[in-house]
Amino acid sequence: MTTATRRSALFGLGLLGALLAGPTATAEETETPPRLIPHQGFVEDVLRSGELPVADPRAMFTWVVSQLPERVKVWPTESYWYFSFFHRGVKYAGNIRLDAKDRDAGKVHFAYFEDLAEWRVEPEMSYLLLDETHGVKLERVEPFLYRLTANGRSVLFEINDMKGVKPPPEAVLADETLIGPVFDDSAVRFFLVWNRKAKVFHYVLDETGPPLEDFLGMNENPRTLIGKRTGFAYYLDPRTDRKILIGVFEGNSRVNNAYDGPFDQLPDAFIVGDTLRDAIIAHDPNMKGKIDRYGGLADGTGRFLIAPYRYYREAEDLFAFHECATDPAIPARDLPLCFSMNWDVGEAGELAAHTARREAARAAKAARAKKAKKPAAPASRKGGATTR
Repeated sequence: MTTATRRSALFGLGLLGALLAGPTATAEETETPPRLIPHQGFVEDVLRSGELPVADPRAMFTWVVSQLPERVKVWPTESYWYFSFFHRGVKYAGNIRLDAKDRDAGKVHFAYFEDLAEWRVEPEMSYLLLDETHGVKLERVEPFLYRLTANGRSVLFEINDMKGVKPPPEAVLADETLIGPVFDDSAVRFFLVWNRKAKVFHYVLDETGPPLEDFLGMNENPRTLIGKRTGFAYYLDPRTDRKILIGVFEGNSRVNNAYDGPFDQLPDAFIVGDTLRDAIIAHDPNMKGKIDRYGGLADGTGRFLIAPYRYYREAEDLFAFHECATDPAIPARDLPLCFSMNWDVGEAGELAAHTARREAARAAKAARAKKAKKPAAPASRKGGATTR
């Protein structure tokens, strides 16, 4: 068992540096310098005294659209265009979503709510599903470009086209299937992969572009890294040194911010056929007949959760992944289970490898008990058969 004080578990690493050399940045990337974000703007937004019709979702949609430029870019792969604003000193968050499964039918999803905080009760959300019957027209201009028109104003929504993004050979192993590329709202890219033998999902960091953040390492083991910007925790897979997402900071998850994990940014537009649905059913047979090809529940109330990582508070919460991966009692075939949480076991969950080991022990015990109860075969009679 590894041990560490709470304040000594981490040490700084440079921007990957010699740890993993990323590809050279393109000219477009190097020609976009950082921009200053003055605090002054925040203060002045809070101090604005004008009124907004926050109690009227349709009127708020009109206002939001009126504030947009002629063209916007929708980066996340579940096609949410996020925004925020202040009203009476209160921050609101919201989104316009062009969902892959109904945008070609002219549907527009709109939602906003008072911004979340750990210290308060979760506020109610205002939500509308809009189409031409509400005076909102959405039409496809090109496969990844849509024109939204409402109240006489039109805005082009450019969807992030990732169909050409392919993983390097080491990112998807022989026992795995690529579900698709993920662009999270944290600006981090992943490959969502499905392990057919272990029946678990992984989010593998896409490192085909330039690195976007520094990492902190752990004194206790050299294979766990935590992003300084996102708080995302990764484990360096001993088979290929790819980075598997193993942790998301719990505080970010509770307030539903950009760093709450990629569970809500699945590769909707890039899923081939029923690949995702088949994987989910193989993972959880109870889902058969209950989900669509995107993993959405048939009754429209939600979506199957793919969050195989742990929600952690301290770096020490991540020790279990390394202990599992280096445990000689864990067979090599179960190594993928060391990087996947099983959320069906209690509120805190547990590593899928621990579940598998416990179930294997239970099955072995049941087999021994069955063998012990088996009646002995009757003794044969000497002298052969008898007749009456």
